[in-house]
Amino acid sequence: MYVSAESFNDYAAFLHSMLHGAGVWIARVVLLTSLVLHVVATIQLTRANRTAKVSRYQCDATVQASKSSRIMIWSGLTILAFVVFHILHFTVRTDSELAALADAGDPYQMVILGFQSIPVSLFYVIAISLLCSHLSHGFSSIFQTLGLRTNKNSGLIDGLAKLYTVVIWVGFVSIPVAVLCGFIH
Repeated sequence: MYVSAESFNDYAAFLHSMLHGAGVWIARVVLLTSLVLHVVATIQLTRANRTAKVSRYQCDATVQASKSSRIMIWSGLTILAFVVFHILHFTVRTDSELAALADAGDPYQMVILGFQSIPVSLFYVIAISLLCSHLSHGFSSIFQTLGLRTNKNSGLIDGLAKLYTVVIWVGFVSIPVAVLCGFIH
């Protein structure tokens, strides 16, 4: 988006022609399968955790859980809603103006038109923010799951998780902000 309309459109054309058009569908199937497996594993883990508890905690105050871990279900559901919205918006193209731009082979202008809507841009920023919260917790947790997290390195791991997600957040949020401010048009 920041290089040029031609570069963005060429990149989009490459993605849709990769492996004779099968590449984008392979990526979609892999991503959808990963999403379903992630949700199934989360449900199984939640059930196993609830089954393992004989009774509720005496005190429900959470001491060690991060804010991200406490809102995982809500961030996950918002991300799921965002994925559905994104697919309807840019892949299925329920908006006739976006469909016309897609038919004309101009995904760059599709992005511009899509983000000129303040509600769309706001939802996108909220969804990306929750996605980054979700990713930050997941990034930190993978080290715990693999047994690689210690008291000594936990600060470094949490710092890397935050840095990683801030970079992603700035990159993705900058696009609707740049469109709304007229920096890219």
